[in-house]
Amino acid sequence: MKNNRSSYLSTRRDSWVEVNIANVEHNIAEIKKFIPQDKKILAVIKADAYGHGALMLAPTFIASGISMLGVASLDEARQLREGGFDLPILVLGAAPVWAFDWVSENNITISVFSNQHIEAAKQAYEKTGIKVPAHVKIDTSMNRIGIAPEKALEYIKKVQSCGYIDLKGVFTHFACAENKNLTLKQIETFKNIVTKIENKNNLIIHCANTATTIAYQKEIDFTNMVREGIGLYGLMPDLPNDTAKKPNLKQVIGLKARIVNIHTAQKNSGVSYSYSYRAPKEIKIATIPIGYADGVSRSLSNKLKAKLHNQQITQIGNITMDQMMFDITGINANEGDIITLLDENLSINTWAQELNTINYELTCRLKVRLPRVYVR
Repeated sequence: MKNNRSSYLSTRRDSWVEVNIANVEHNIAEIKKFIPQDKKILAVIKADAYGHGALMLAPTFIASGISMLGVASLDEARQLREGGFDLPILVLGAAPVWAFDWVSENNITISVFSNQHIEAAKQAYEKTGIKVPAHVKIDTSMNRIGIAPEKALEYIKKVQSCGYIDLKGVFTHFACAENKNLTLKQIETFKNIVTKIENKNNLIIHCANTATTIAYQKEIDFTNMVREGIGLYGLMPDLPNDTAKKPNLKQVIGLKARIVNIHTAQKNSGVSYSYSYRAPKEIKIATIPIGYADGVSRSLSNKLKAKLHNQQITQIGNITMDQMMFDITGINANEGDIITLLDENLSINTWAQELNTINYELTCRLKVRLPRVYVR
């Protein structure tokens, strides 16, 4: 299915993700306080902008002075191009070599780090007559993708001289930004390579994610671009314990649903599958149409907190594929009233702590089938 911006605004469900654009603008302004004015900013909008909606947020990033967009795959880049965005796009992951001709024809910048990439770029150039735009990825100990440090200078020189790759930048990625010793070693490894590159005046040099931008400003002063991801969406990455100054971020994502049923359950009545909850007394139950197929983990059953008419309520019984129930005893409510599961005061970090995971994973989960509503 081909997506366009209007598809993100169409909703025929009584549950939805609410995305606060004003909070995105606020977060960009906060993060900019940590970035020199002459340094470029790449906004990472992979995984549909971490579940927030890449096509809808791209205009906000562009209007806020972002220089480049970062994605994980060619499909994500294609979606942006088909959405009408002509800003430079960097594919941070490995692009398939059989698609290099499409890359050059659509002016998509890819990550290169192997001789196979050089050969594929040659074949694409012979077919299209257009050089493949690229950044060389150096693996400074992430052990994921990238050219090894000891081979990096030779590889960069080979890319620069091959005649069919338009080398635009060099970068690396940090494995443990919260660990100062490990990160400083990676920075030093990367810096030693960068300082020895010949003809690097026009190259974009970057290594900093949100955490590094906040905690390692002086150490990355040799770079000219930063890559901002989770911070744009108002969520704090793990930082070194001694980080003195932090941005005042506001969570962008919200999650809401309308009550579709209210009824009374008698004392000792079981609720939902397997009766993981039994009513301790007569209670009033509200059901909303959202479940684990929408990205709300079943492991949050009987633990999830929400709000109804500014009063805290607790989810009861096992969360099912499409529905969940709340105890709303003592609250005057009607079918159609809104229950809020996430907002600025109901943090997705709470879910992450309960599930022993990271906030990144949970925002991405919420993109499965929930419509987005964009607000200010």
